[in-house]
Amino acid sequence: MLFGASQNTIGFALDYLNIYALGTLFVQLALGLNAFITAQGYAKVSMYTVLIGAVLNIVLDPIFMFVLGMGVKGAAIATVISQGVSALWVVRFLTSKRSFLRIRRRWLRLRPQVILPCLALGFSPFVIQFTEGVITVTFNTALLRYGGDLAVGGMTILASVMQFALLPLIGLTQGAQPIVSYNLGAVKPDRVREAVRLLLTVSFIYTAVLWTICMFAPRLLITLFTKDPALTAFTERALRVYMFGTLPFGLQIACQQVFIALGNARISSFLALLRKVFLLIPLIFILPQFMADRVFAVFLAEPVADLIAVVLTTATFAVDFRRALHGMEEQVQPGRARAA
Repeated sequence: MLFGASQNTIGFALDYLNIYALGTLFVQLALGLNAFITAQGYAKVSMYTVLIGAVLNIVLDPIFMFVLGMGVKGAAIATVISQGVSALWVVRFLTSKRSFLRIRRRWLRLRPQVILPCLALGFSPFVIQFTEGVITVTFNTALLRYGGDLAVGGMTILASVMQFALLPLIGLTQGAQPIVSYNLGAVKPDRVREAVRLLLTVSFIYTAVLWTICMFAPRLLITLFTKDPALTAFTERALRVYMFGTLPFGLQIACQQVFIALGNARISSFLALLRKVFLLIPLIFILPQFMADRVFAVFLAEPVADLIAVVLTTATFAVDFRRALHGMEEQVQPGRARAA
């Protein structure tokens, strides 16, 4: 109910969640351990982990939902089975001879000197994911009050479209982080600069393309989720408002995650909290108090928070990144002088 369910929709939510919760272990194994495959340079194997689960889910969904007539419960069963196969794939690889980092009992003991730095650097991505849940609760609570089930249904579609923006950007930044970190440690400022420039360029181009679709062809995305005329018409207007700040969104995510690669976890964590906790959540409650169309005001909170966060994040990044490059260049110059 906190996430916006009503008496009309709670039955579907329970049917799905009661089954999906049983498969949480598979989800954590597949997602968590897959990073150790990527870290060894097996990018294709890591990609197969995601593809196996996704493709199998797509195939099993219609079979369980429609052929077997299980509806929402069938969708949950299909998801659990798919994630279970992905988890089996990951564990099998990490216990095989192909893996340099093999799962062994003696390495599973938690040591503070190892786990604490990992937790610090992982705090920013954790904040991003955790606050998504908090924001969902906040959005749905406000929309259920002002717009009812139709507004909550529209928000579900908007959140899914936002994942089209967020998840690829996180993938790009996670791919760039080890490159930036490696060259930072190797004191190669030119390569660090080139990698960051490429990341910023690709991130901006991607969000620019998505923004263009949302502004000028929103039905192209909406019809992927619903055919209902009323919900489509409502979501079409809402999508343009909600995704308006997406154009520079790629810069914000890229800059925020590069801070992690530079070893500055504190700034990255603060910037992650800035957009969602310090800006977005208060705006969801504040803006409806000053606008006649309160549902529109709730959706408007997203682009306002995005644009403010982009300005502050890029400005902070410009200063910190310049400082990091300057520090590397100072280390390189004495070495060049000695070589001369």
